Amino acid sequence: MLECIVHFEVKHKAEVKQLRGIIFIDDKQQPGDDELLEMFRDMNYNVTIADRDLLLFKPVDPASEYTSIRITELDKGEERYTEDRDLKSILSNLL
Repeated sequence: MLECIVHFEVKHKAEVKQLRGIIFIDDKQQPGDDELLEMFRDMNYNVTIADRDLLLFKPVDPASEYTSIRITELDKGEERYTEDRDLKSILSNLL
């Protein structure tokens, strides 16, 4: 079993909140729709899939206090490179 940390944004009328959830999956597997929906239900977000390609979810109840949820990253602990532009700028100024 492997932990998959799901990074997502919950869009409210006045703000966007950055949150995380966790799903346990088999090695080299992506979380499926059922696992994602169950994770959201466990966090008291009753949603349905609005756009599978964009990983966008909408609340089942239109009177909900949030308007949408969008998954921004699925972190399975694999090493990845992200450029740190601030660090690069500082180093170039020092050299």
